[in-house]
Amino acid sequence: MNVPLVPLLLTLWVSAVYSGSHSLRYYYTGVSDRAFGLPEFSAVGYVDDKQIDRYSSDTGRDEPAAQWMKEREGPEYWERETQKRKGSEAVFKHNVKVAMDRFNQSLGTHSFQQMYGCELREDNSIRGYSQFGYDGREFIALDTERWVFVPTEREAQISTQKWNSPEVNIPEIYKNYLQNLCIEWLNKYLSYGQVELERRVHPHVRISDHQSDDATELRCQAYGFYPREIDVKWVKNGRDEVHSEAAKEILPNPDGSYQLRVTAEVTPSEGDSYACHVEHSSLKEKLIVVWPGPNKDGNNMGIIIAVVVAAVVVIVAAVVGFVFYKKRNKKAYMKTASGETASNESADSVKA
Repeated sequence: MNVPLVPLLLTLWVSAVYSGSHSLRYYYTGVSDRAFGLPEFSAVGYVDDKQIDRYSSDTGRDEPAAQWMKEREGPEYWERETQKRKGSEAVFKHNVKVAMDRFNQSLGTHSFQQMYGCELREDNSIRGYSQFGYDGREFIALDTERWVFVPTEREAQISTQKWNSPEVNIPEIYKNYLQNLCIEWLNKYLSYGQVELERRVHPHVRISDHQSDDATELRCQAYGFYPREIDVKWVKNGRDEVHSEAAKEILPNPDGSYQLRVTAEVTPSEGDSYACHVEHSSLKEKLIVVWPGPNKDGNNMGIIIAVVVAAVVVIVAAVVGFVFYKKRNKKAYMKTASGETASNESADSVKA
């Protein structure tokens, strides 16, 4: 039986990120066949929410996805990245077959994914992560407190035992990369795209309602904002957050901005008040849009009130993947870490 590939990425963690934080992330995806028209292997890099490069087995080239990356990095950089992606492509094609064997699968469409990267917070603290998955499920994650890989599937135990062994010690390689090299490259890329990455566009907010026989659906739409991170919620009587049944999915707009709609089903009692609270890094003050009450035509625009707050926002990162490494890569990586060869990768992928 085929495993659904859409969506390929599972949301495995949620973390609070301050408005001045920045991140560098890489996503690798390999599939066992092209049943869904996907390339057998693809890799993309992101600084914050901006894609900086892309590689596909269809093109066989790593290419800039942001104009400022194209302007600041020359042919040698892109050739070097292309060769590394080609190496990972060969490994993913091999390892997807190895994983299918471990899960006793001989047919069907299956996927490996890996996400790794680092985050530089506003207070200059750093955070690294490396997470893996198979067929859209969490497979292995790097515990960055103990610096060991932790399996979440029985079939992942062979890999984690190998990676964590003193002879291979892949967690130590990731520790050096995530705490040092990754942050260095993040700062470099931030300097390249500073104008675009640090721009702020405040959200517009519209509220409406829909009446039914026994309940009222409140709708709050924030739109036209940048960057992506935002916090939107309904609050009852100024203090109680109203649970929203619908997923809070932030969607892109054609102009590069974003939009988000949050709905909540309520049964208002006499004296109750409801308001939509919006926090975003472009705002010096929290926006509070008060719901005036039932409106039959559904075009209720609300009343905007401003309250001074510290802007704390929520970002959801989709992370999963699967790949194996061998001891011989440690030496190659340590040359990179010592500065003999510039690299913005953690370690090359190797066959299982």
